[in-house]
Parts: sequence; C-alpha cells; structure tokens
Amino acid sequence: MRVLLLYPLFPKTFWSFEKILDLVGRKVLLPPLGLITAAAILPQAWEYKLVDHNVREVTEAEWDWADLVILSAMIVQKADLLDQIHEAKRRGKRVAVGGPYPTSVPEDVVEADYLVLDEGEITIPMFVEAVQQGQTFGTFRAKDGERPDVTTTPVPRYDLLELDAYDSMSVQFSRGCPFQCEFCDIIVLYGRKPRTKTPAQLLKELDCLYELGWRRAVFMVDDNFIGNKRNVKLFLQELKGWMAAHDYPFSFNTEASVDLAQDDELLELMMACNFNAVFLGIETPDADSLELTKKFQNTRSSLEESVDKINRAGLRIMAGFIIGFDGERTGAGDRIIEFVEKTAIPTAVFGLLQALPNTALWHRLEKEGRLHNNKSDGNQFSLMNFVPTRPVEEIAQEYVHAFCTLYEPSRFLARTYRHFLHLAPSTCAVPFRLPSRPDLWALAIVVWRQGCKRSTRWQFWQQLFSILRQNPGVWDHYVTVCAHAEHFIEYRQIVRAQIEAQLADYRAEQDRQVVPAKAEALSR
Repeated sequence: MRVLLLYPLFPKTFWSFEKILDLVGRKVLLPPLGLITAAAILPQAWEYKLVDHNVREVTEAEWDWADLVILSAMIVQKADLLDQIHEAKRRGKRVAVGGPYPTSVPEDVVEADYLVLDEGEITIPMFVEAVQQGQTFGTFRAKDGERPDVTTTPVPRYDLLELDAYDSMSVQFSRGCPFQCEFCDIIVLYGRKPRTKTPAQLLKELDCLYELGWRRAVFMVDDNFIGNKRNVKLFLQELKGWMAAHDYPFSFNTEASVDLAQDDELLELMMACNFNAVFLGIETPDADSLELTKKFQNTRSSLEESVDKINRAGLRIMAGFIIGFDGERTGAGDRIIEFVEKTAIPTAVFGLLQALPNTALWHRLEKEGRLHNNKSDGNQFSLMNFVPTRPVEEIAQEYVHAFCTLYEPSRFLARTYRHFLHLAPSTCAVPFRLPSRPDLWALAIVVWRQGCKRSTRWQFWQQLFSILRQNPGVWDHYVTVCAHAEHFIEYRQIVRAQIEAQLADYRAEQDRQVVPAKAEALSR
C-alpha cells in the first residue's frame, strides 16, 4: 500500500506567526504530530510520503504514486481539508480522514471513504483490518468512554518530515485534562483523566529527534502538561539527566494550568530541564466569567501573583484570553488590557469566544436556542457563532481595541522589557553554540527594524542595554521576543480590517431580517 499523508492548510492568523518565521527562513511553527503518530501505528510494511500543505503543494508525481490518501485536521483547517478530500476523490483515490475535526463533526467529511475517528491507537488497527479484507468504505469508532493506553503508542515517524521547514518539533507526554472548562473540546476528545506515556517512552522520542539532527526548540503539545503532576515529575527527573548527558540539545515550552505557580518542585524541575516558556489559559480576569464557564482552577488564587511567580521562576509567559462570555460586563477588553499591562505578559493571544462542536458550551447554547446555523470554524478572527448576552458589535469593537492597544509598538516593547527584567536565567549549563546563518540574518533584520527603522528605536536600545546590564543571562531570549513585534504590529491592521468587514456583513444581515419582520407587523 502506497500512502500519501496530507496535512491541510491553517488559515493565516496571528496564531500562525508567519511574519516571525519569515525572519528565520522557516515555513511552519509546528509539524503535524497526529499524522506522523498515525504513520507509526499503521503497518510499517506500507510505504509513506508526507506532504504538509503549509509547507508545499502535492506534486503530480505524488498524487499518481498514492493508492490511499490519509488526512488529519483540526477544525480551523476545515476549508482546506474539504478541498483536499474533494481533490483526492476527483483523482480516483481512496481517502481516509481522522483527527479532532472529523471526530467532532463526522457528518462534514462524508465524501471520504474511511472515517477513522477518536484516538488512533484503537481505531487505526480496525481500519487496517478492514482495508486488508478488501473493504472500500467504513467508519471506525471507539466504544463509548474507551480510551487507549498511551504507553503503547510508538515513536512518531519524524523521519517523514521536511525538518528544515519547521521552527519547533512536537512531542506529547499526556492526553486529557482534569478540569471542566465549558468551552473546551479537549475533555470531549480525550477525557478528564490525564493519561501519560512512560519516561523511557518519551526519552526514546527525544532520542529519535536527536539522532535526526534536531537541535532547536521542542514543544510539549499537551493541552495541560501538568494535568498529572505525579507522573510529570517522574518524567522530568529522568529528562533532567538525559538533557545533561546530551549537553542540552533542546529548549522546551508547553501549555499548563495556572496552578503550576503553586508547585515549587515542578517549577524547579522544569527549569532544570531547560524549559523556557509556558502558555497559560487565563481567558479573563473577570472572576464571574471564570465561574460561569467552570474554569474554577483560575479562581483559587490570585492570577496576578501566579503570573509573577512563574515569571520570576524563569518561564516566559504566553497567555490566552477570550472575549464574549455570557454575563460579561461592558469593558471586558479594557480589563484584559489592564491585566496584561499590570502582569507584563509580553504575548497575549486572544479571540472572540467560539462554541466548538459537542462541548458543554455548545450543548447549553443549543438547548437555549442561541446557536447560529453556521458551525464554528475555530478561527478567532470570526465573530461568535452564537447569540451573546451583550451586543455583538460592542464585543467585537472591544476585541479590536484591546488587540490594537496591546500591540502598539511602544507598549509591547515596554511590557517585554519589564517581563524579562524579572525573568530568572536558565539554571542549565548549556554549552556555547555558534548561531546559524538564518539566526544571524534574523538578528540583523530585527536590529535594523527595531533599532533603526521604527520610531521606537531609542526605546529599543535603552531597554536592550538595560537588560544586558541588569539581567544579561536572558538577553538572547529577550531579543527573540522583541522580534515578535514584527508579526503583531502588522496584524493589528489585519484584525481591524477583518472584524470590521464581518461587522458590515452582520449589520446587512440584520437589516435583511428586519424588513420582512416590519412588513409582517404592518400586514397585521
């Protein structure tokens, strides 16, 4: 069997960081970990080629070569997934699909021959057996509540990737999250009991990356890396020794819940393993909204104090925020601005609330008759796909105002400076390595744009020299984050233009609905 593994396009948004990737000559932030994991579970006697559509197009030779096309996607990749399924069918290829989006909304991908849903450790063997028996279509699902033991998951097929195209590699230690946030689809897809790999198992994955020559960042893609703290600590103890023995070839970053701040041992272990950044789902500083959406873990201690402690421990903080919760008071955007400025979080990524399919939020809004007919596309550039409790225009305008304010160049640089001034340097004895040519070129561009071209050039130099004087151990990390301004500054205008265009369409639709309603009222 000759199998073409095809990963659909992500839409270009501020989440894609393409302006930053351009600086270092790379195409994509992260590889398709789910697809290369599936490739490792599938029969190794089959032949595989992988094309990430975010990197390049499929060649005619690759289309001709394939007996079977396998695609995996998240909901935000919906448009290109459907296009590629259609193209493969047009060419007479058998098509199998899986991943989070097809699992959540299988009725959207019925053009595919095989629907391999839920987690692949369970359903891929079912699919393979059907193919080997000559079955030309089928849907393969796990039993209700059935979750695989991830200690059996093989090492992903990293060898199939065009490694130079990616800025970071991905590994996964756990699946599932113990919390119950109403808007989150992770607990729907993977359950609330975090399942972890063994330390030896994940170190084997790192061995694979090391042997392939990878020497850059590695992202632990777990939606909550610390969901099972006991097992995470056991893994980090092993990782600590592995990293020292290999002269710290990687830096790590991940996603975690804010209760990370309450565990000193965990923070120390992460630093000892060369973690340098963590993404926190803060969502909103409004306690009422956190309670309503059942994000109780963010209400148990001061969010400001938690951010400060993680920052001072040595982890750069990226944070996610959402506007549009039920019961949200006017001024939510300004309160996010105030919180981000007060805590000096450099990178605050946020969007308008979307009700994702089959989440608790989705079911509640459907019961209340507040869901729009259109399904969510998972893109935070889109207006809400439900009727909110305050005017859509008010929420959208606050969103645009907050984004444009936070990424005003002077504000962003000042916030980044304050964050790094208190950031503890790495405790790892990382040997000096000569920077690569792309890294040197990127540094030159950043220095030219930030230090010469922009109106904030004097601020840039003053703050850079202050970092070199007061906290020199973080200067290279600091300059890297300053470079993020190249991405966010441009997206200020893109966000404004896209939201305003959608608001214009929304107003036109509202007007179209008002006219028949008025005519009916007059006829009475």
